[in-house]
Amino acid sequence: MKKLISFIALAIIVSISFAQTVPSAKSILTTAYKKATKENKNVFVIFHSSWCGWCKKLDASMNNIATKKYFDNNFIIVHLTVQETEKNKNLENSGAAVFLTKYKGEKAGLPFFLILDKQGKLIGDSFLNNENTGCPANEKEVDYFISLLKKSSKINQEGLVIIKKRFRKNENH
Repeated sequence: MKKLISFIALAIIVSISFAQTVPSAKSILTTAYKKATKENKNVFVIFHSSWCGWCKKLDASMNNIATKKYFDNNFIIVHLTVQETEKNKNLENSGAAVFLTKYKGEKAGLPFFLILDKQGKLIGDSFLNNENTGCPANEKEVDYFISLLKKSSKINQEGLVIIKKRFRKNENH
């Protein structure tokens, strides 16, 4: 009997340790706002999904060796997972869909982004003329994105030119 109880206890411990715990949108954002306050930055929220190719392009563009420092030096960047396939629903951050809906992004497509100040007040989003720019690629989208970066960061002109050049590469890929 002791062996059976020990085995069951061990099985429970192992299953708990392997269970994926996905943080809630609220906890991710609370942490981001605190860090943004401490570091005097704004919060860049990216709504994404594992199946989304343009989401991967947005991340690749922001994490490119030429652009990464500009984003890291000016923003606390967080990802909220939404709109997953049924098979991957366990990857979603609870509350993220509600947060996406609050900013009218639930039907916009992915990626969808917000730029918030350290208190959570909206500075800008990925809507350009009621269309989601998602991962900016064409000239109009990238120019809009650059205007948001000017409004929400201290990225210098040289950095903005580098970012623009990198994002324009998304149009042909």
